[in-house]
Amino acid sequence: MEYLPFALAIALAALYAQQPAADIILTNGKIITVDDRFSIAQAVAVRGERIVAVGTNQEIARFAGPGTRRIDLRGKAVIPGLIDNHAHIMEEGAIWKQELRLDGVETRKQALQWVRAKAASVPAGAWVYTLGGWSIDQFTDDKRHFSREELDQAAPNNPVLLQFTRSHTFLNSKAIQAIGIDAMKDAWIVRDPSGRPTGVIEAGGIAQVGRAIPEPPKDIFESGSMQMIHDLNRAGLTASGGPCPAEFIPSFREWGRAGKLNLRFFCFLTAGGASTPQQVDALLPKIAQLKPFQGDLWVDETAYGESVYQPLHDNMLAPVTNPTPEQLLQWRRVATEVAKAGLALHVHATIENTITTFLDQIEWIDKQYPIRNLRWTLAHVDQINASHLERMKKLGMYAAVHARPTIMGQIFNRSHGDRSFDMPSLKLVQDSGIVWGLGTDTFEVNQYRPFTTLWWAVTGKMVGGATVLRQTISREDALIAHTRKNAFLIFQENNLGSIQAGKLADLVVLDRDYLTIPADRIKDIQPVLTMAGGKIVYE
Repeated sequence: MEYLPFALAIALAALYAQQPAADIILTNGKIITVDDRFSIAQAVAVRGERIVAVGTNQEIARFAGPGTRRIDLRGKAVIPGLIDNHAHIMEEGAIWKQELRLDGVETRKQALQWVRAKAASVPAGAWVYTLGGWSIDQFTDDKRHFSREELDQAAPNNPVLLQFTRSHTFLNSKAIQAIGIDAMKDAWIVRDPSGRPTGVIEAGGIAQVGRAIPEPPKDIFESGSMQMIHDLNRAGLTASGGPCPAEFIPSFREWGRAGKLNLRFFCFLTAGGASTPQQVDALLPKIAQLKPFQGDLWVDETAYGESVYQPLHDNMLAPVTNPTPEQLLQWRRVATEVAKAGLALHVHATIENTITTFLDQIEWIDKQYPIRNLRWTLAHVDQINASHLERMKKLGMYAAVHARPTIMGQIFNRSHGDRSFDMPSLKLVQDSGIVWGLGTDTFEVNQYRPFTTLWWAVTGKMVGGATVLRQTISREDALIAHTRKNAFLIFQENNLGSIQAGKLADLVVLDRDYLTIPADRIKDIQPVLTMAGGKIVYE
């Protein structure tokens, strides 16, 4: 056993004595720090909103004082707060109390039970609806489309609308009547041989029937947002990047200043959308006026995104994309202004040819306005390949990879065939050495639970258990991608992503050890305590 020199021991003891005591210490745990060495510790000390020390039980005990809260972890694993690099969260709070989420439901029987329970909890005539985040492919008992009759049985007194991500929507008779489907002639209405609507709406009609959902009352926006954030904290999420509706940002900033916000939002900047050359003309002068990083550690605006030129915002189910020269010219005009303004870029790109042609434009831009230090990122990248990754490395670019196959894996298979088992090419991305992170793109096109995302990355399975991905990665690499690498993608690598002295105290205590539990059980891990900014936000 090694001992400290006597003089050094006295000096350290004096230093500890001079420091204010920690507010909270967590001891007797397995602290998975996710630092650069992926080191494991026993204990953590937190003062205010930051971590002040990580080490052995003995080392951390020195930070305790009379008022310190001591939490005995009893061997439980602790990880950094999980970060989603791209999610559509902020707007979801408006409907969180009303929408029926089916995230993680594995049987049709259970889904119908939830519809029945939701209908029983609301007044007769109120809509029972979900706007995505699930698929019939996740059901292990029966993957048939829902019929209007079974939805009628589950909710006889309420209109029901169940949107199956961006593939189909299912309606009961009251919803069909409310929308006026019987009198409509659109081809996306599925009818039986007698011409009667079955309640199944194909992809082309999703947006139109979805507009039947009433606007949520404004007086539930705050309480719904707070409940949503609590539920995300309970799932282990403490920060997110992504699009944030401009009309919602002021409320979230106010809640952050008031100490009510327990989830961090790092929003994309935008100067507005553009779908025509004339709209691009009007957009370009606004880009130079954008000012990122004017917020705080709860709500801030970072990279320009998610779309550059709306006609090239591609469809993940498209077999191929063929941008025209004129469309690419307009895309390049906008992106050039982003580079000229010195802004980061986080841009939607899913299909192979979209990624290829965007990189063509970026290489052209880079010759005039180098982007290497601007953190330009391609998002989704379902069909990214080795050539793309090599080009991105040369440009100093990054990748935000999204776990949409957790519910859409079999939809991808129907759209893209065998290629879908490499969408996205996780192992290829990991082995390329490029900096990349894991996200979800929730709420419409994906479920939101981070341990489902980690399980998919490690096992290749979607909800319900079907294997949909060949290119899996190690559980260590998956965790790094969902924490430390995502902290980089949201410009918070100095504050978030690992459990280290000086960083914000965002961390999650788990009921099972992520590193040793059988891989197929990763999805079942439950946080027992979540901390954000030194505050326990779920316990």
